[in-house]
Amino acid sequence: MYTPPFFKQDRAASLKFAEARGFGTMCAFDGKKPIASPLPFYLTYAADGTPQAAFHVARHNPLLKLAGGDASWLLAVNGPDAYVSPDWYVSPDQVPTWLYQSVHLSGPVRLLTDDELSVQIDTLSDKFETWLLPKKPWTSGKMTAGRLETMKKAIVGLVMNVEEVEGSFKLNQHKSDADYAAIANALSAGDADAKQISDLMRQARPQVFADETTMLEGSAP
Repeated sequence: MYTPPFFKQDRAASLKFAEARGFGTMCAFDGKKPIASPLPFYLTYAADGTPQAAFHVARHNPLLKLAGGDASWLLAVNGPDAYVSPDWYVSPDQVPTWLYQSVHLSGPVRLLTDDELSVQIDTLSDKFETWLLPKKPWTSGKMTAGRLETMKKAIVGLVMNVEEVEGSFKLNQHKSDADYAAIANALSAGDADAKQISDLMRQARPQVFADETTMLEGSAP
């Protein structure tokens, strides 16, 4: 991943972001062309601290033919993104750009055993069911044994040993306070992704918006 120094994230921040997202695009090269599949995943850590991305794919997914544990795969995990118009800057002579969050994890991939797949299914569902609390979490125990086994035969579990972690959060970190605030304020009026980028910018450089917050508090009845 091309990452200018201003936007580069450290390993811990990148892994934290990937784990929180839990969804990405897994990519591999078959010798002639790239193959990719969007999929959910979760991170675990080996005894030596190596991150591992656990996931599964449909049994007929062409990625499976490449899971020999030799070639490196890439898991691209993206967050919100937003277009920035040059008209929004305070400074003149700006150009259009795009702000975003993205993390790339790469490494070899191996097949999981049936027992490992069972653990993975439960761990993966537990991860995302917690997002729906206070709903009572779904568990595989709610399915009849025969039905669950039939469904498991249709998928194959995989795990990536993550050898490289790359993170790029482009949030206009290199811009002046005036331009930074102008862009964050303009994005706050945009769509859901733009609003998320605006919030991230405010969290990253809160001092830029201190006067704005004071004014709002002072105008409160």
